[in-house]
Order: sequence, then C-alpha cells, then structure tokens
Amino acid sequence: MSEVRLPQAAKIFISFAALLRRNGFAIAPEQTTTFLEAIALLGPASLNDIRRAGAATLAPPPERLATYNLLFDIHFGLTEAAGLSETEQQDDVVRLQEEGDGAVDPDLAEEQNESGLAATRAEALVARRLAVATGGDALRRLARQARARLPKRRGHRRMRARRGSFVDLRRTLRESVRSDGEVLRLLRLKRRPRLRRLLLLIDVSGSMKARTEDNMRLAHVLVQAVPQVEVFTLGTRLTRVTRPLRLKRREQALLAASHLVSDWDGGTRIGEALQAFLAMPRFSTYARGAAVLVISDGLERGDHQALREAVWKLSLRAWRLSWLTPLATGPGFKPQTEALQAIAPFVDDIVPGGSDEAIVAHVLSLAQRRAA
Repeated sequence: MSEVRLPQAAKIFISFAALLRRNGFAIAPEQTTTFLEAIALLGPASLNDIRRAGAATLAPPPERLATYNLLFDIHFGLTEAAGLSETEQQDDVVRLQEEGDGAVDPDLAEEQNESGLAATRAEALVARRLAVATGGDALRRLARQARARLPKRRGHRRMRARRGSFVDLRRTLRESVRSDGEVLRLLRLKRRPRLRRLLLLIDVSGSMKARTEDNMRLAHVLVQAVPQVEVFTLGTRLTRVTRPLRLKRREQALLAASHLVSDWDGGTRIGEALQAFLAMPRFSTYARGAAVLVISDGLERGDHQALREAVWKLSLRAWRLSWLTPLATGPGFKPQTEALQAIAPFVDDIVPGGSDEAIVAHVLSLAQRRAA
C-alpha cells in the first residue's frame, strides 16, 4: 500500500498541532484533520483566520488560551516569541518609580556595568537571549524529586484515614447497616495534604549576570515539575515570568521570558522591587503562606531602609523566607554586606545560592524545616 503524501503547504499546520501536543494540549488526530479541512473550507485571508480555525477545531481549554496564542505566534513567526499580548505584558511588568534628585547615583555613563560585576541603581534596558543548555544532574534531580519532597500543607478537602480529627459519618453509617444498626467503630477522615505554594524572586541585575541563565533554567524546571509555583524577576523592574515559563519546551519558554524581561543585567533596586511586589494585591497574595526564595546577592546601593522594611513585610506573609546568595560559601556564612546584615533578622535562612547544586539542595530540604 503506497504512503499518502501530504501537500507541502499542509505540513506547517500539522507541525503546529504537534507543537501543541508537545506542550501538553490534548489534540486527537481527528482534530488535526478537521483543522486542515477548516482551513481549506475557509480559504483564510490572514493568519488570524487560521488562529480562529485552530481555536475552533483544536479546542484549547479556556484557561490555556493565552498559551495557545503564544505558541501560534511563535510557530507562524508573527513575533520573535514575544508571545504575550501587549495587555498581558503590561499586567506582568511593573516599572519602579525613580526617586530622588539624581544626586545619589552617578551618571549612567560613569556607572555602566558591562562586566556585570558591580551593583548599580541606574536602569539600563537590555535585550538578552538566554542559552538553552542541557540541564545538569541537579536540575534532573529537582524535576524528579520536587513533587515528593517540597513542603506540603493541610488542604480543606478530606480523605480516608486510620486516624484523623473528623468522623466519616457516611461510611460509619453504611458499615453499621451490616451489624443491624450497631455502630462498632467510628471511621475517620483527615485533611488531604497539598503542595505549599513556592515563590521565586530572581535578581537579574548586572551583579548577578553570571547566574541569571542558570537561575531561569532552574525556575523553568520548578514550574514544570509542580503546580503552585510563581516566578518574578527583580532588577530595575518587577516582572512576572510565570506565564512564559509554563511553556513545556525549555527553548520556547526561555525565549518568551527573555522578550518579556527588559532589565537584564541592569541596575539593582531590590528594596523598591520588593515594595512594588507587596503593594500590588494580585502579586502579594502569592507570598501568603508560601515558601519564598529570593535568589540575589543583596548588593543594594544607597539607603537600605526600603529593603529592610520590604523584607520584614515579606517575612510576615511567607511560611518561610530564604535568601540564596552567591556570596555565601558554606552553611556557616555570616553576612558581611550592609544590606544582608540589615535583613538578616527577618530572613529564616541565608544560604549558598551560587550553583544549581546548592539551590536544589536547599529547595529539596525545605520540607524538613519548620515554619519560623
């Protein structure tokens, strides 16, 4: 039996359906066929017609429509994976207000930070393409063990148990029928454990340049491994990058994130960024009861009062607040910089954050630590 050869023009549409499958969409072969038939029937005049035909026949879930649009734009080259709509980008990016009269900071030309080794407050918008390196053993271990080893909390739903605080009346009465209405034992329920929310705040300023790509890859692994993970970048702006990191393929996720964040390797305003995070209710609610990880060297310039106040407020909301810094070289690390000394009383852990192995080891040990 001879193999049926598809027209060359149809291959791009079939590969789009394959791309959706690789990113977790349930697309049946019949839906792909219907998608092709719809395109042939419509005779589309623009890519938006194809987008709508795909939405009607491939049926992406409403909650994943943004991801569908992002993948469509990437696949058909409408944008270089900027992906998110203009409104969505504006919703997820907070530009920090520049305060002061300029007397505190030197001119940008004097403080340009090409090597990424120094901290500066000046904003420098930089486009950056994140390399897609193969994950090391640490990231593979994180992906494999995260769901089992991350901290959990008691949810509101209940499950059967030998011991528990609640009586399972329905099951107890059903069993009593077998003994002529005599209740011989009380069956129990307990609250079902759920994964605790995890919040990652990643410093992408110039002084963290050497770790930025590794930290973003680690964040992508976490977002893919477990639900309830939120990721923000801090620099001279506050940017929520959870949405692009939900893309399953790492190269697409990092490409979308690299276009969303515009302050790569720029200045450092950690205090103002954290205050902006806390001031926005739709952001700050992510910290409530969460395990909060701040990956930053804490090299803040200027007055540390804003940073100290923001970390104090963040610690009140969080289940546990950990500060992972590349400056720490061991478990007995003592903060030497003024900023880290200022926030040390409010942080539960100041631990090494200069390698994937150190960060993964701390993340996987969170469940063994009690809430402060």
